[in-house]
Amino acid sequence: MAKLFNNCANALAETDRAYSVEWALFMRPFFLLPLLYFNALPALASVIAPAAPSPASMAAWCKQLSMRIPTVSQSHCQESALLPAGARSHKGFPILVRDIVPPVASSALPPSKLRPVRVLVLGGIHGDELTASAIVFHWIQQMQTPAAKSIHWKVAPVVNPDGLLAAKPMRVNANGVDLNRNFPTPHWLQEAPKYWAKATGSDPRRFPGSAPLSEPESRWVNDTIERFQPDVIVSVHAPFGVLDFDGPATPPQRFGRLMYNRVGVYPGSLGNYSGLHKQVPIITIELPNAQNMPPAAETQRIWQDMLRWIRRNVQPRTKPATLVQTPPAAPLSLAQEQK
Repeated sequence: MAKLFNNCANALAETDRAYSVEWALFMRPFFLLPLLYFNALPALASVIAPAAPSPASMAAWCKQLSMRIPTVSQSHCQESALLPAGARSHKGFPILVRDIVPPVASSALPPSKLRPVRVLVLGGIHGDELTASAIVFHWIQQMQTPAAKSIHWKVAPVVNPDGLLAAKPMRVNANGVDLNRNFPTPHWLQEAPKYWAKATGSDPRRFPGSAPLSEPESRWVNDTIERFQPDVIVSVHAPFGVLDFDGPATPPQRFGRLMYNRVGVYPGSLGNYSGLHKQVPIITIELPNAQNMPPAAETQRIWQDMLRWIRRNVQPRTKPATLVQTPPAAPLSLAQEQK
């Protein structure tokens, strides 16, 4: 394929040199067609949905997840209609995702909007925060209600399946990397290792990796942000019981009992990367307990407050998210670390 591509390009250049201007202009489209076709292949590949897994595969994956995630049964997991995103963890477990797209003729979508608001919801970046995955599974059902149908949701309840499914659930992935320190914030190679050594005392639970996006799970998140172009990201964690926010929008003041409390950012964190440098607002929900779910009524209040805030404060982006160079944030101590 590459050889054919080069041959077409060379032939196009030779035609321009060897023949009259009129003849070259006449022949140019015939040489350009293969170039355009092969150039378009990567873009086409990025939008083609992965094949649906067999029911047996889905049942096996959901059985493993349900044995670890509180209040999520195997049948609940399967009814969530997740699909493999095309990326796998270090140990080969598929990252499962659900796209919930608004109806084309949704009456809830104002005609002035060129497209619906896009929301990326991520759970379980840290594998030992079990409730961060569980609550996202419960919200998938809410995303299909009339109040939420005007929004395009992309949902990944378990970003770090290896950490979740380890013999003892662990914060890091199977390669020993904290995925929430592995995103390519500016000056990562200088700041992330230094921060890890000095601020955390080389805590293995917060190892940022050998390079930004060194891990398949963080690469998938980054690629999804690039392709999906979300208008806001919701990242769920535990167990500090606060609400944090980074990015260019009015912060929410409370979701349920969770009050807004500015936590701060770190080299390689998703809040730093998305909210400050790519200017994509990101809500970090810190549930109060990593093992036990909030009461059902509180889970519902968090969801309702979040949905209300999104509908009032988030508009479809008019330009793609791009990296913005900003001065480095002041480092935080390990005692201040939460996300």
